[in-house]
Amino acid sequence: MAAAAPIRVVLADDSVLLREGIARLLEDAGFEIVAQTGTADDLLLKVRSYDPDVAIVDIRMPPTQTDEGLRAAKEIRESHPQTAVLVLSQYVETGYALELLQESAEGVGYLLKDRVSDVDEFAAAVKRVAEGGSALDPSVVSQLVGRRRRDDPLDELTPREREVLGLMAEGLSNAAIGARIFITERAVEKHVTSIFQKLRLPTAPDTHRRVLAVLAYLRR
Repeated sequence: MAAAAPIRVVLADDSVLLREGIARLLEDAGFEIVAQTGTADDLLLKVRSYDPDVAIVDIRMPPTQTDEGLRAAKEIRESHPQTAVLVLSQYVETGYALELLQESAEGVGYLLKDRVSDVDEFAAAVKRVAEGGSALDPSVVSQLVGRRRRDDPLDELTPREREVLGLMAEGLSNAAIGARIFITERAVEKHVTSIFQKLRLPTAPDTHRRVLAVLAYLRR
């Protein structure tokens, strides 16, 4: 049986050192780096040219170092839906994360650059996004979950349910959540059902739909 083709990646970051470091980490993990660039415009050109499985993009890129990468990521999602997008940020910017995830959670991720140091977790996130899943940084999720408002149904959640909710928002499947917090998949399913009931969200067995449901609630 033939081995699966490696996941093809385009990298965009104006820091050559960081870009080369990520490329090396991903190559060692079995990914194929088909192109690298330091500008958003060149990123769009390389996505058109190489048709990668996933584009990894720094949010802040030349010339203004504001949101060029984010805008390029959104254009890739619109013009090249077959290419997944994982954006990297130096800081937690929940508005950018929610803007990127506004219409769909499929094939999209938002991680802090610090996550790159956990090679296995970073590689798993890239793979999950490339395969149509989602990956939202735990720091962003914790800020969203931690917001307080009057008559907040989040207050009804148990500590374990809040933990599961955070992992759901990151984009993890029930099996992955169970492995992360050392409980059975069946136990995760029970927690998820309880969470949806308490937050009055529609039941969403599909991973992408449930991530969107959670994010729709958290952004209110």
